[in-house]
Amino acid sequence: MSDYTALPDDLPVPEDDGAADHLAGTQVPRIALPATSGGAVDLAEMATGPLVAYVYPRTGVPGVPLPAGWDDIPGARGCTPQSCSYRDSLAGFQRHGARLVGVSAQSEAEQAEFAEREHIPYPLLADPGLRLAEALGLPTFEVEIAGERVTLYKRLTFVAEDGVIVKAFYPVFPPDRDAAEVLAWLAARP
Repeated sequence: MSDYTALPDDLPVPEDDGAADHLAGTQVPRIALPATSGGAVDLAEMATGPLVAYVYPRTGVPGVPLPAGWDDIPGARGCTPQSCSYRDSLAGFQRHGARLVGVSAQSEAEQAEFAEREHIPYPLLADPGLRLAEALGLPTFEVEIAGERVTLYKRLTFVAEDGVIVKAFYPVFPPDRDAAEVLAWLAARP
C-alpha cells in the first residue's frame, strides 16, 4: 500500500522502550525553529500557556514512493493522517486554550508544501538538525531515503504548561487517534 493518507491494517505496533519517560517535568527549551506560519517559533515562548506539540517522522508526498520498508518500521507510518486529525480537531484544542504545533526533521520547504497541500492552519516546525531531539533527549531512528541514511523523530506528543512538559504520549499508535487521545486527556484534567 503506497497511499500515504491511509493506514494499512497490518502495521506493526511500536513498543514503549522508555525513551520518553524522562520528559514529564522537563523545561521546554528555548529553541527557535523555522515555522510554516512564517519566521521562527520559539517553543519555550509558545509553552507559556498550554502547548500541545506532536513530533513525527515525515509526511508523505503525492507521487513519491514511501521509503523501502517504511511500513515495517513500528510507528513510522501515519504522519499525514495524524496531522490531518489534529487539523480537524483544532477547535477542541482551542476550547482548552491550548496552542498546537507539529515538529518534524523535514526541511522548511517540505513542511511548507505539506501545510499548504493539507490546509494545516497551525505552525509546523522544521527541525532537520534535530535540535529539539538533542535538547530534550527525544527518541529517533535511522532509515534510508533515496540512497541516503537519515535520522528521523520517533512519533510522540507532549503537553506543556508554564514552560514545563506535564505529559508525554509515547509511543503514539495509531497516529490518526493521537489528537482524540490528547483531547480526552485535556478534558479529564481538573
